[in-house]
Amino acid sequence: MNTNGTEKTIVKLHVNGDSKDVMVRSADTLLETLREELGLTGAKRACQNGDCGACTVLINGEPQHACLSLTVETVNQPVTTIEALMNSPIQKIFVEKWAIQCGFCTPGFILNCHALSAKHPDADDTTIEEWMQSNLCRCTGYQEIRDAVKTVLQNNKNDFAS
Repeated sequence: MNTNGTEKTIVKLHVNGDSKDVMVRSADTLLETLREELGLTGAKRACQNGDCGACTVLINGEPQHACLSLTVETVNQPVTTIEALMNSPIQKIFVEKWAIQCGFCTPGFILNCHALSAKHPDADDTTIEEWMQSNLCRCTGYQEIRDAVKTVLQNNKNDFAS
């Protein structure tokens, strides 16, 4: 691969359970590749410096800002975008709890919630707060989002118990 970042090469990405061969430059961010090469627009282009969380995706199950991740660094790693969670119970709970307004930040919050529920199913309020801090919402207060996350965790606990 060219070190000046202008020459394109084919890399294999594993996105939402599918393998994709994609032409990228070494300097391409995962956000650019997802949106422009794969047509996955759920991760939003916003701050471009990792502050807002609108571009959140999961890489190896961990929330990451796609605007800060180089595509070439994600080769052979599973990448999950919000498109993989369409119509998921988490998304439905966010809607039911009014944890969305304009929807711009919602994919990041849902992906963070998904990862949190997998890694910390018994998360307390402090842990929930820490996990949600990487996302900003300018439309609504965060209480509805916290309520949605708590409901997801409780529902998962109830499902596991039954």
